[in-house]
Amino acid sequence: MKRTMTCIECPQGCRLEVEADGSRVISVSGNKCKRGEAYGRQETEAPMRTLTTCVLTKGLELKMLPVRTSRPIPKERLFEAMWAVKRLLVTSPMKEGSVVAANFLGLGVDLVACRPLERQ
Repeated sequence: MKRTMTCIECPQGCRLEVEADGSRVISVSGNKCKRGEAYGRQETEAPMRTLTTCVLTKGLELKMLPVRTSRPIPKERLFEAMWAVKRLLVTSPMKEGSVVAANFLGLGVDLVACRPLERQ
């Protein structure tokens, strides 16, 4: 099976053709740099995404705190991650980069604050 995608690893935006047998990549073509080949393989075999969202707060200056995962997580776990975020509540002040949830979903990544948050 051949799959066509646009590489987003560098500004060139190469049009990649990935030939795969199920989820196993056989070849990647159309890339102008090594990052394109790695991107095509990763996106076909095990796509990853950085989750960016907001967590509810109570008694703080904002009603929602913007957060993100410290590293990308498997794409197929994004909906599970959103359900887990929905159950979180931040009640104490935070600094930018503070860990809101350590080892989020047991994936070895942290959910971190994207901005400082003070009391009301």
